[in-house]
Amino acid sequence: MRTFGVEEELLLVDLDTGVPVALADLVTRPESGDDPPDDPATNEAAHPASVSVAVGVRDAPVRDGAASKGGPPPATGHADESPDGRSGQSVVDDRPVHELQREQIETDTTPCASLDDLAAQLVERRTAAAQAAHRIGAEVAALATSPLPIEPSVTLDERYVRMAELYAMTAHEQLTCGCHVHVSIDSEEEGVAVLDGIRPWLPPLLALTANSPFWQGRDTGYSSYRRQVWGRWPSSGPTELFGTPQGYHDTVDAMMGTGTLLDEGMVYFDARLSRHYPTVELRVGDVCLRVNDAVLLASLARALVETASREWRLGKPPPQVRLETLHLAFWRASRSGLEEDLVHPVTGRPAPAGDVIRALLRHIGDALAEADAEAGQGGLSTDLMQTLLARGNGAAGAREHRGHGRGGPQRGLPHPHRRVDAVQGAPPRESAATGRPAPSCYVLLSLPWPR
Repeated sequence: MRTFGVEEELLLVDLDTGVPVALADLVTRPESGDDPPDDPATNEAAHPASVSVAVGVRDAPVRDGAASKGGPPPATGHADESPDGRSGQSVVDDRPVHELQREQIETDTTPCASLDDLAAQLVERRTAAAQAAHRIGAEVAALATSPLPIEPSVTLDERYVRMAELYAMTAHEQLTCGCHVHVSIDSEEEGVAVLDGIRPWLPPLLALTANSPFWQGRDTGYSSYRRQVWGRWPSSGPTELFGTPQGYHDTVDAMMGTGTLLDEGMVYFDARLSRHYPTVELRVGDVCLRVNDAVLLASLARALVETASREWRLGKPPPQVRLETLHLAFWRASRSGLEEDLVHPVTGRPAPAGDVIRALLRHIGDALAEADAEAGQGGLSTDLMQTLLARGNGAAGAREHRGHGRGGPQRGLPHPHRRVDAVQGAPPRESAATGRPAPSCYVLLSLPWPR
């Protein structure tokens, strides 16, 4: 079974007002600067804790201590590595890391094989981030853009400062939070075949995870305005077919040869090969308000990778979809989310969002069902999808709290103190200054599993 892992970017917000605050330096761990980052799908130094399949996170508390199946103690966060990149003694630090802006942080999981394990780790990481934020009077927010006006402040890191100087307003305004999924692969040949094969199926993932309707205090009319802001980077977006690993690397070399990018880390393809580990990284999703939706995204991503790999091994050519069509499909998913038509991945024509999602499930159905069954979780991904479609994505939920849909009147933002749900096992926090509940309508860290 392929392993997978998730990176989540989260906002840091003021406990009273919900406005993002530049406090990441106080909650993140220091960077060593010497070692490549751990890949959440393949780091063998980290041993994700087992969670009983019979119980799982549907009704189990957040994990602690040793693994439940007798394996080595669980490692959370990043494990230290030797300078040559091989994992050594696992020294664990589960604190989040800094990002471009001081108003945001990033967390990541260790490799996971089951949805229960991934969900438990995501809850752990969000809980650890929230606890670190609470100590300085802040809160974490699982939103892809801030609903409230903010002028971000760039992290005082040499690379980020250079990015701010080179890209100017694009970098200075870039306060967006994504959810990236790493999926293990066997070789670069397989990885490039996967990148070519999944291209038309990525826009529906954006529609499902869209969680950024607001920007600078206004409803943008988009379900994922993060996609529009992120698209300002010169290297972002979908790609042409690569064909071979050489084709992939030639493309990256040509981009670097223009002198436009600081380094290969700025090759912001919607899906790319990891530079340090044998994984592909799918980068299209908004950070999800609910842990369950992030788990669903990872499950769909793994099934897409497996399906594309199987088709490649059978000699089936990748879909011949033009780059222009992909750009339009992503724009449509960013604008409409699940509320209106999307571009159908097979026909390239407008189709109801429900039809597009059903086509996605048919396309990856075998791989999705086999992975769930192998982990003893048969039908779980389908349950998660049905729940999301019935309830709506994060953007729909945010607008519901405003009291209207995307086309409705421009009333005020959600009240920053309206509580929706809290992280498992954590009581509602109150501001010492006001005694009011924290702005946890931005936080919705976890919900019970749907069955």
